[in-house]
Amino acid sequence: MADVKALYSDYVKTLETYIMFRIAQETTRLTPELTKKGRAPIKLSMGAPAQRPPEFVINALTKAMETDSMHTYSSTKGEMFFLEAVAERMKKRFGVDIDPKTEVFSLIGSKEGLANMFRTIVNPTLNEKEQDIIMIPDPGYASYKEQIKVIGGYAYSIPLTRENNYMPDMEEVLAQLEKDGFSKDKVKAVVVNYPNNPLGATATLDYLKSVVEFCLKHNYLLVSDVAYADMFFGGEEAPHSIFEVEGAKDIAIEFHSFSKPYAMTGWRVGWACGNADAVSILGKLKSTVDTGVFKAIQKASAEILVSKEGDEYIEKSNKNYEIKQKIITDGFRELGWDIDSMNIPKATFYLWLPIPKKYKTSVEFCQDILEKSGIVLVPGSGFGRYGEGFFRLSFVASDDNLREVIRRMKEDGFYFDK
Repeated sequence: MADVKALYSDYVKTLETYIMFRIAQETTRLTPELTKKGRAPIKLSMGAPAQRPPEFVINALTKAMETDSMHTYSSTKGEMFFLEAVAERMKKRFGVDIDPKTEVFSLIGSKEGLANMFRTIVNPTLNEKEQDIIMIPDPGYASYKEQIKVIGGYAYSIPLTRENNYMPDMEEVLAQLEKDGFSKDKVKAVVVNYPNNPLGATATLDYLKSVVEFCLKHNYLLVSDVAYADMFFGGEEAPHSIFEVEGAKDIAIEFHSFSKPYAMTGWRVGWACGNADAVSILGKLKSTVDTGVFKAIQKASAEILVSKEGDEYIEKSNKNYEIKQKIITDGFRELGWDIDSMNIPKATFYLWLPIPKKYKTSVEFCQDILEKSGIVLVPGSGFGRYGEGFFRLSFVASDDNLREVIRRMKEDGFYFDK
């Protein structure tokens, strides 16, 4: 029998199984037993809206699919009607000017866009001290690190902590990088993700300005991931685009998604915009690996970007998430958690909290509450080393299920101090 595993590349062998896949496997394994004892799993792990996309966009997709020309190959860059809609949205939402011809590129979801962007700047090697470095937020989106590892780069942690208000001084981070034995000359890019997954933290415009200045000074590409930019509530200031900072377009590229604000996770559509050279090289790479987003999806997505219905859908969703956030935070306060301005999410649909005192690791706590109560959470260690000691909860479930989570935790003894 052939040994296909022996053929795996050395880079692929470095990959760890994606945290969400591991959680899904374990939940599936335990579901029959949990259901039998009245603890059918309540999944608060995935960052995926539970509601349908707007009827408006579903109808627009259905209509677009009736047009024969929609079923031919798309331009990898994106159809001009989509690119122009993106430019219009960027102007309306953030007040920034984007050239649809040279500064926008369609994506099959922002996740692949980020992975391909990293591929354009990293020279692969397995020798850690010789690897090109991309600095990533920690805690941060779990895919960043693996996307960088698999192409032979090194993901260096930017610590996001309560002490630095989740907005660290980048010169201090760079100084620490050199103390750790790395060369600042090997840094290729800095990734910022505000609103942040998993923290729900946002950044001020002044802070983003400091990061732009840092990247311009050192000639590091600034990669801004704003998948949650439209998800905010509680009277908070609307999250910013990096291009609200003067001069950002000289060094930055930004990644946007339809998945979270419009509940279009399965559609796989997004866009990158910003520095024309960064957009161009991303497009050159993507032209060799994909043939763009289905035209009908682009058509429907373009319509929702510039429509009144799209804005109304986001506003309604955010009001619903604000209600859910209050249900779950009030419940955790009753269970003994100290919830203050630093861990109440200002955006996204995530709650980030410390694990109960009796547990040594976040994996231990998340496994225990899954086995005993059927509550599916994500251990903080899955988001980086600065995530250990915490867990992430996604409050996308129904209001009744969120209340059921609190009821089960009380009944099963999951209190912060006990």
